[in-house]
Amino acid sequence: MYKSQQPIPDEYIVMSEQERDERIRTIKADLGSKLVILGHHYQRDEVIRYADYRGDSLKLAQLAAQEKKAEYIVFCGVHFMAETADMLTSSEQKVILPDLGAGCPMADMAELGDVEVCWNLLTTQYTQDIIPVTYVNSSAEVKAFCGRNGGMTCTSSNAPQIFTQLLGNGKSILFLPDEHLGRNTGLKWGLHDQDILLWNRENLEEVELPKEAPKLILWDGYCTVHQKFEPQQVDEVRKKYPGIKVIVHPECSHAVVEKADLSGSTDFIIRQISEAPAGSIWAVGTEINLVHRLAQENPDKKIVSLNENTCRCVMMNRISQPHLLWALDNLNKGEVVNQITVDEKITADAIMALNRMLDLSK
Repeated sequence: MYKSQQPIPDEYIVMSEQERDERIRTIKADLGSKLVILGHHYQRDEVIRYADYRGDSLKLAQLAAQEKKAEYIVFCGVHFMAETADMLTSSEQKVILPDLGAGCPMADMAELGDVEVCWNLLTTQYTQDIIPVTYVNSSAEVKAFCGRNGGMTCTSSNAPQIFTQLLGNGKSILFLPDEHLGRNTGLKWGLHDQDILLWNRENLEEVELPKEAPKLILWDGYCTVHQKFEPQQVDEVRKKYPGIKVIVHPECSHAVVEKADLSGSTDFIIRQISEAPAGSIWAVGTEINLVHRLAQENPDKKIVSLNENTCRCVMMNRISQPHLLWALDNLNKGEVVNQITVDEKITADAIMALNRMLDLSK
């Protein structure tokens, strides 16, 4: 589990936004190629404006690994993302998370001990091949677990390819930690409800194992943000905006994905809207910071949130302009704060899981 963030000095809170902006830009210039700032798409505008790269978690970690001259990788995201960056970069590079409290509730829903209990029960019950697959939105420990047990990671983009490779070869899948990405991908592949078992991590007595191994065993984790979108909101937005296109992230429930026109990864959503014709109208079911940014960057289209009352990703929004400045200020003084490091053995096993994903999704 990640550590708690200690309060930062008041001076960073009370200074004006303009002064913080000037100081951040000055430090970036001073550190030059020694510093790379990564900004996840869900970051607030006051932070992502300083990012050298924007993207999803794995893409950002891969970009960081290419920045061989950078001594400091400041990841404006959440804990598991910084872990992945640390695993993919060299031992000389230091990965910093501006607020140690920026975690991911969904990743935290799959704790290693609970996953091992599930795995032991499944492998004791069944002789069929079960492959553990974890969404990259998971801890380094869970990625390493999958690596050690012949499994792999996946992204929301390549999950369909991974499922095709495994299910098509007669394997069963234990999918961690997001029930909804797993269910949406499995049903799209051609599975039926009876092929899928939902694993209750908090009450094993409710998990009734069938005689034959299910084709897909889903961990009952979820994204708290994407669960704010509901099927009736799709109906409501269609009534309000005739001709609107609805696009959602596959972390939404299957009922929402089924009603939407399109579903896909964050990059898919951005690409679809960017390439859409002028004058088109879109309702987007994903984190509100990104939706607002899409509206700003595509003024020739009308873009609204599928749920205008949805909250921001609370954990992602822990990364603030004051926290970023505080972290950079310390780096400029030669002091590294909030460094994220992953044990070498965990890294080696997790990299196996990542590499298997890359091999299967080519």
